[in-house]
Amino acid sequence: MPQRPYVIEPMISAKAIAARVEALAGEIAAAFAGTDKLIVVGLLRGSFVFIADLVRELDLPVEVDFLEASSYGNATRSSREVRILKDLRGEIAGRDVLVVEDIVDTGFTLWHVRTLLAARSPKRLEVCALLDKPSRREVDIRATWTGFVIPDEFVVGYGIDFAQRNRNLPYIGKVRFTE
Repeated sequence: MPQRPYVIEPMISAKAIAARVEALAGEIAAAFAGTDKLIVVGLLRGSFVFIADLVRELDLPVEVDFLEASSYGNATRSSREVRILKDLRGEIAGRDVLVVEDIVDTGFTLWHVRTLLAARSPKRLEVCALLDKPSRREVDIRATWTGFVIPDEFVVGYGIDFAQRNRNLPYIGKVRFTE
C-alpha cells in the first residue's frame, strides 16, 4: 500500500526528553529502593530507545527483558486486537517488574500486557510510559510514571514509528499528512 506524503513537526525536543528520562529514573529508583533486582520489561518495538536511556539512568540492579505486542501494524489507529508477538524469556513470579511503554493511547495494549503479566504473580508490577494520550483512552488504565501527556496527535521519533519509519529521530514529532 503506498504511503501518503507527510511532514514531521517537532513536538518534544531531544533535550526535553533527556531531562524527563533522568527525572523519571530518579523517581523509579526511589520507589524501588531496596529491591534486589528490578526486571525492566520493554514493550517492543516502540520503547527500545526509551528503555535504553532509562535503564542507563537507573541507580538500581536491573535485568532487562522484552515483550512484543502489537495493535497497530502499519496503521495510524489501534486495531484494538492485541497480539503477543514475542513473550518474556525469564520468569517474573515474586519479582519487582517495571513495564516500559512508548505511548499509552487507547489503553488496549497496555491493559492486555498488564493483565498477562499480573497473572504471572510478580511481587510488584508498575508501568512507565514515555507518552500518554488520555483523550484517546478507551480502557481504564494508567501508567505509574508518565514522561509527557500529549494531545491527540499521531507522533513519531525516539523509537516510535509510522510504518516502520522515523524511529531513529532523536525527538518526538507530530505527523502532518500533506494530502
